[in-house]
Amino acid sequence: MISAAPSFGLDLPDYPWEAMAPYLAKASEHPGGVVNLSIGTPVDPTPALIRDALSAASDAHGYPTVHGTEPLRQAVSDWFASRRGVPGLDPRDIMPTVGSKELVAWLPFLLGLRPGDVVVRPTVAYPTYDIGATLAGATAVAADDLDELDAATRAKVRLVWVNSPGNPTGSVRDVASLKAIVEQARQAGAVVASDECYAELGWGEWDAQRGGEAVPSILDPRVSGGSNDGLLSVYSLSKQSNLAGYRAAFVAGDSAIVANLVNSRKHAGMIVPYPIQEAMRVALGDADHVFAQKDLYRSRRERLLPALQDFGLKIHESKAGLYLWATAGEATWDTVQRFAELGIVVGPGVFYGDAGNGFIRVALTGSDERIDAAVERLRGQA
Repeated sequence: MISAAPSFGLDLPDYPWEAMAPYLAKASEHPGGVVNLSIGTPVDPTPALIRDALSAASDAHGYPTVHGTEPLRQAVSDWFASRRGVPGLDPRDIMPTVGSKELVAWLPFLLGLRPGDVVVRPTVAYPTYDIGATLAGATAVAADDLDELDAATRAKVRLVWVNSPGNPTGSVRDVASLKAIVEQARQAGAVVASDECYAELGWGEWDAQRGGEAVPSILDPRVSGGSNDGLLSVYSLSKQSNLAGYRAAFVAGDSAIVANLVNSRKHAGMIVPYPIQEAMRVALGDADHVFAQKDLYRSRRERLLPALQDFGLKIHESKAGLYLWATAGEATWDTVQRFAELGIVVGPGVFYGDAGNGFIRVALTGSDERIDAAVERLRGQA
């Protein structure tokens, strides 16, 4: 008797964006072409100084270092001091990562979480936080404050994800809010990992280039109390520098945790290529290209937001980041369908948890021409 072949592979849910295929097909039928505002992938060129740095470092015949070169880690430390209000960060407490998504997905496992442990993630959240818990065998729980949890669940919390500015909502946690979650997590003996990749893209009261406050980091001394114990800041250059294709990111914070991550990743060969490390170093040392890119997004946002309102949508949060979080007061998929009929593809709020039902996420990552086309179509149907 022949036994059945063993089953191999991970038991993960289907990748949610596959469900968008029929809506993309419908939108593609529009005579003016599709306007895809569903995914926040940069459409503008990577700045020349970064491409030049990549090219200059292309003779990379030796293995790169997992911990990152000393010049790169110093550049990250300098960036934290100048852009994030975090002075004196020890370069040893910094490590480059292969984009931020891989760290989000693997951090619970790399922290040694196991079945029975709880990972807390925002109520409306990027789905990879849940996937990371699944990969470690831990349990993901949605909450924006540990006081929302019952005592039994709270006792099992080992990792708390903060996402500020948030994806998809664009919400921002101020210093007091961040400090409160840090204090709660420390009382529980849990790590706080803060996904901060939209921090340079604040609007209104958080638009530092227009007189607003800078979005605070979890490592800000006003938040941390001057100690990074149990704290990790995760950052990506994909958004601020158009480096999504480079997979250029880093993590910084708790000395012991970062040292352990470096050791584990050495064993696993999780290494950022040297040319990418050099491109990151140069990118972090130049703020002008970041401000120029933000000006583009600000202009697109200022055109798109009122057009969505004219179309009958109400904008919620959306205080920072590359998205507008909106509702028409109907089921998510009904709104997605109405946009598709105009040749516009938007992100379904249901991809971000039960609390996202009824919402859509509209990205600012269209070219000026495509954003203008979306505005024209929305206003033509208002």
